[in-house]
Amino acid sequence: MAAVATCGSGAGSTGSAVATASKSNVTSFQRKGPRASGTNDSGPRLVSIAGTRPSVRNGQLLVSTGLPALDQLLGGGLAIGTVLLIEEDKYNIYSPLLFKCFLAEGIVNGHSLLVASAKEDPANILQDLPAPLLDDNSKKEFDEDVYNHKTPESNIKMKIAWRYQLLPKMEIGPVSSRFGHYYDASKRIPQELIEASNWHGFFLPEKISSTLKVEPCSLTPGYIKLLQFIQNIIYEEGFDGSNPQKKQRNVLRIGIQNLGSPLWGDDICCVENGSNSHSLTKFLYVLRGLLRTSLSACIITMPTHLIQNKAIIARVTNLSDIVIGLESFIGSERETNPLYKDYHGLIHIRQIPRLNNLICDESDVKDLAFKLKRKLFTIERLHLPPDLSDTVSRSSKQDLAGSTKRLGPGCGMMAGGKKHLDF
Repeated sequence: MAAVATCGSGAGSTGSAVATASKSNVTSFQRKGPRASGTNDSGPRLVSIAGTRPSVRNGQLLVSTGLPALDQLLGGGLAIGTVLLIEEDKYNIYSPLLFKCFLAEGIVNGHSLLVASAKEDPANILQDLPAPLLDDNSKKEFDEDVYNHKTPESNIKMKIAWRYQLLPKMEIGPVSSRFGHYYDASKRIPQELIEASNWHGFFLPEKISSTLKVEPCSLTPGYIKLLQFIQNIIYEEGFDGSNPQKKQRNVLRIGIQNLGSPLWGDDICCVENGSNSHSLTKFLYVLRGLLRTSLSACIITMPTHLIQNKAIIARVTNLSDIVIGLESFIGSERETNPLYKDYHGLIHIRQIPRLNNLICDESDVKDLAFKLKRKLFTIERLHLPPDLSDTVSRSSKQDLAGSTKRLGPGCGMMAGGKKHLDF
């Protein structure tokens, strides 16, 4: 009764409050918890680190790969604690560019770097990083590069099939620089940014001497030294979760170049069943354990086309979180094919990470191609022009019919004497 009396006595004040709320368009539904003006002590929050953002799917902390189009394909970016494996192209021309964009993104955001290589000095790798496009001129640089690479056929407006109109468009132009930047491949990163960054280099010829005594072990000496080096950096600088950092929290970006090549002392690229056939897989297994308990992300380039044993490739794929393959057109029939004249190669998304899920989110986009323009490395959806249309000349149709004749009488010839199939 007391409660009822209290409500009744405050009826006038309640009515005035409702009228005031209706004037300001405020509903009676309010968010539970403290307001923006107060302190938030209701629960833990994600670590706020420059150059990172939480995933909209599972809340995992993400970093950019240095290619916004690739971030879009991976579900927003590269998750902290995961391994991105890049299968190198045949002549190792385009995979180093993805490797350098990942490192350049870390320098721009102030992340710590760990660069490991058995071929090139990490100091020289950092000097060759591409320069970032700033906010005020990124759109101008991109538009200029696209305009210079337009073909006369691309300026002609044509109709495409309805199934392609319904597909989402790939993000190939600068949209926002808060997460992920675009880089100019024709320029080098300023020396001031490299000097202000915190980076650690691992050059295998300097870490292992020629007089090193090789002890019987399942790992090669190069892999052992690299794991010890990574572990010391993670523990000493506080990137692991058990030892909080004294300074502001940061992310460690690890880049390993040409892993599995003979330069690392591995023989999987030389023989099919070598003495160190399990060395690479054990290295990846230990590396994933270090990454899972630390604020770090790793990118690895590997010459998988040189590995003799296909079973090793399958095990390496299973031990990696994300696997991307680059297929260059250099030296292949597609290089001279006019259908692929606007592209430099294909990109294959072979594996997407399974984070807090039993299955992975497979991308709806299967046909992807990349091209290196004068300044930018872009990933686009592969669009092939139509072959049999009203605009194609009669001679080209005859050439196509002649090519189908070589398929054989079973599929290239019809009973009525036609030279190509009719649908």
